Amino acid sequence: MKKVTKMVLMLCLVLSAAFSYAHSLARTENEKGKDGTPIEIIERASHGGSEKGNAIFSMIDGHTLTVVFSENLGQVTIEIAMVSGGIMENLWIVTPNGLQTYLPLAGDYLITFTLANGDEYYGEFTVTN
Repeated sequence: MKKVTKMVLMLCLVLSAAFSYAHSLARTENEKGKDGTPIEIIERASHGGSEKGNAIFSMIDGHTLTVVFSENLGQVTIEIAMVSGGIMENLWIVTPNGLQTYLPLAGDYLITFTLANGDEYYGEFTVTN
């Protein structure tokens, strides 16, 4: 009888923990309710090619910047600069690889993508503490 009572109590404990987690009562979900804030990509300069801005997906989550390319755009130069001045990063990648980088300083940023054919796209975002 003692073993059965112990087993029922343990089962109740496990089930209450599982239901609490399933209904986010344990506060284990992401505080924002989403993975990050998308950055709108705008075309700055086009040199006769087709629009490729829709193939660039970028988002900021805290201090982490993530960039994903949905198609092969060749070599892309990426410049991340603070709006107040100063280049934080200047790098190039070969697509369709993506990029994830940490921006240590809070503030307003400008990200510029330059494709191999000279087309330029940019986006503005803010990093908060």
